[in-house]
This record gives sequence, C-alpha cells and structure tokens, in this order.
Amino acid sequence: MYVCSPRWCDYWIDLAGLRVVLEKLVSCFRLYYPPEVFHRRRLLGLNYGLHLTGGEPFLRYDILLRAVEVAKDVGVPGLFVETNCFWCTSREVVYERFRELYDRGLDGVLISVNPFVIEFVPFERIDLAVEIAREVFGEGNVIVFYPIYYHQFKVLGVRGRLRFEDYLSLIGSDYGTYLSPDLILPMGRAVYRLNYIYERYPAKYFFHENCLYDLTRPWHIHVDCFFNYVPGYCAGLSLGDARRLEDILSGLDLDNYPILRALTKGLGELYRFAVENYGYRERKDGYVSKCHLCLDIRLHIFQEARDEFYELQPREFYERLLEELGMRIGAGGGI
Repeated sequence: MYVCSPRWCDYWIDLAGLRVVLEKLVSCFRLYYPPEVFHRRRLLGLNYGLHLTGGEPFLRYDILLRAVEVAKDVGVPGLFVETNCFWCTSREVVYERFRELYDRGLDGVLISVNPFVIEFVPFERIDLAVEIAREVFGEGNVIVFYPIYYHQFKVLGVRGRLRFEDYLSLIGSDYGTYLSPDLILPMGRAVYRLNYIYERYPAKYFFHENCLYDLTRPWHIHVDCFFNYVPGYCAGLSLGDARRLEDILSGLDLDNYPILRALTKGLGELYRFAVENYGYRERKDGYVSKCHLCLDIRLHIFQEARDEFYELQPREFYERLLEELGMRIGAGGGI
C-alpha cells in the first residue's frame, strides 16, 4: 500500500521530531481517552493508542528501542509495534528482543500474516513470533493481522516461503473469501499487481463518491518518517507536517491544496481536474476501486507537475511506484 521497498532512500525517522509529534498526539489522546487509560500498562487495539510501523521497524532495532523509550516518556498509551517477523530466526533472538522491548515500555505487538508476507518470510518465523509474543506480552496484547491467514496457513501445513502464484493455486477460485477487498485493501501497488483478481469498472462508476470522510476521520491516521500527516490509508497524500499538528487541526485552506479540494467534492471532480489541466486519459481496463482511480490520477499528475502540489507527499512514494510499474500513467492503457 505504501510501496515499501529497499530501493527507497536510506532515511530513518528523526527521534527529536518524533518526540514533538508524539507529545502533540498525546495531548489529543487526553481529550478523548478516559483518564484511567493512562494509568494502565497494557491496553491496545488496531484503532486505539499508537503503533510503530514502517516499512519494517526491526530493520533498525536500535531506533525502535529508542522510539519506544520516547513514546513511553511522553505518556503514549496502548503502544505496540508491527512486524513481518523476518528477524525471528531463533527462539532466543525473539524472546530477547520482545522482552527488552517490553521492559522499555512496549505494550504489545502486531504480527503481519498474509499471502504477501510469506512470499519472503518463512511461516515458521511468524509462528514462532506469535508463540513468544503471547508469552511475553500476554494473549490479549498480541494482534495477529489477519487471523484468517494465520489459521489457514496452519491448516494447510505451510512450511518455509510460499509464492503468491502457488497460494492462488491452493485456494482455487475462492478469491471472495481470502482476497476480498475487506482483507486486501484495493489501493497502492495492489490495484495494479492484482487487478486481474477483482472486477473493474469505468471511471464514471466512482464519480459520485468523495473522500471527505477518509481525509478527515479522527481515527487511525499515519505519520510517516518525513512527518507527513497521512489521513487513514491514503498513501501519497499529506495534510501537512505532523510536527505542526495544530495547523492541520485548525483547518486547511483548500485553495492551496487543489487535489484535496477536488477529493472532498468527488472523484468526478478530481477526474475532470486531471483531464482538463494535465491531459489524463481513462484506463481502458478500468478501475477496481475509488482508491485505484484516485491513485492513477495522482500518479499521472505527479509525472506532469511533480512540484506543483504540496499534498503529493512523499515524492519518493510516486517515484518508486512509477519505477516499479514501469509505465506511463494516464495514457489510457493497462499493464
């Protein structure tokens, strides 16, 4: 979804900036969370508290340790980390790291389990991480995301890594259960790599939909390592610098953010804006979701006017996705 790749620049989050962001977020938490939440050690959820993610946080375990310390120092409740378990090579390593993180103040862990992770990470490492995480953090503080895949791989007796093509062979035509849009969000690189799985529609099918709720929802937002405030799962869209969170919360002048303005009105508005000003052409093979249409338009605009729109951040998101797809967006063609 966020086009994570080893080809990205070697950039890691600045801990001083992280402290600034976390202090501002904690101030918001105190407005909405019950007071007792801040006095309980273990309490977390997907849309509650704060999760440290990436990319893969364990690529820089040293920074992860310090980030946990900063978060607990400023009073972040419900703190957990996400991992794909690539590093879980032995029982000793897993226990040592989970225990050290726990002692530094980490409340729990989210373990990613899906058909794309096990293309690269042996399932045994994921299984080991689940077992030891439950031992260290407690059953209620370990989120397996998604449990449907974890149980499926256990039942199938998966060992080692599994190519996605082989996974498709195992599930046959049962895409509706295991690759539904409720599980594999139809956005990011997935809408290009997996568009053969989903039904596709012409652009006008999504014209009546707008993204006002997605852009303004007060829960489950992301802040990337460049400190972009990313609304929800809208990768490549920034509402501003999270270190100046008060500027974002006080309201944006949408005249300065034409793409955001169009999205609040509707996908039809964004489509017309791109066609009239940047020569965008509808994809002949259609779109699997409103997010697909939005992203395809943004990729095209980025190619034509990359420095014109502040909201198209980070730049490298677009550069790497275009590089990976190896295509010209908005030329009316498919891949």
